[in-house]
Amino acid sequence: MRSRRATLIFLGLLLSLILAACSKKTEQSADNAAPAQTQPTPAQPAPAAPAPLPPIVVPSGTALTVRLAQSVGSKISQAGQSFSGSVADAVVIGGSTAIPAGAKVSGTVVDAKPLGRFAGGASLTLRLNSVDIHGTAQAIKTSAVAQTEKGKGKRTAVLAGGGAAVGALIGGLAGGGKGAGIGALAGGGAGTGGAAFTGNKDIVLPAESALTFTLSQPVEIQQQ
Repeated sequence: MRSRRATLIFLGLLLSLILAACSKKTEQSADNAAPAQTQPTPAQPAPAAPAPLPPIVVPSGTALTVRLAQSVGSKISQAGQSFSGSVADAVVIGGSTAIPAGAKVSGTVVDAKPLGRFAGGASLTLRLNSVDIHGTAQAIKTSAVAQTEKGKGKRTAVLAGGGAAVGALIGGLAGGGKGAGIGALAGGGAGTGGAAFTGNKDIVLPAESALTFTLSQPVEIQQQ
């Protein structure tokens, strides 16, 4: 009887040990199977975009001097024909360059009448339409530069849109090769002395002639 009781106690202790070992192994397996906890990476704030620079406003009345890329004239050009050129002098507003020197411009021949078809004289009127700024054509509006020749040996140059006299034409504008007879039509306050007398001929402005147009409306130029 005593031997049987001891055997039962031994078996009970053995069963308890087995159950404890199984429970510990189950806990270890569960720990191994649990995914590793990782700390979430905080989101990095996106870098703030730089604020765009305010546009430069080129006011009305600003002079824009350009050099012609090709010859134009009362006989060799037609009304509606396009012409091109480049800015001769940079336009600087408030210390910032709004229109750089060398910027391409385009314009239109508003009127071209050869000698004998306009009250016995010749006429030529030009106006700018756009200027290229940073690769983009910027529309502009300018006063027209007009030149007429009436009678023998008399040539006048006026600014259409106010009728103000504009400066003298330097050199023989009636002919010459590239770079010959470079002229300048200055705005409003320029004098009338020294106007070129070329005889009874049609008006010709050779390539590289310098003409000064005046903005009739302000222009906003976006800075880069």
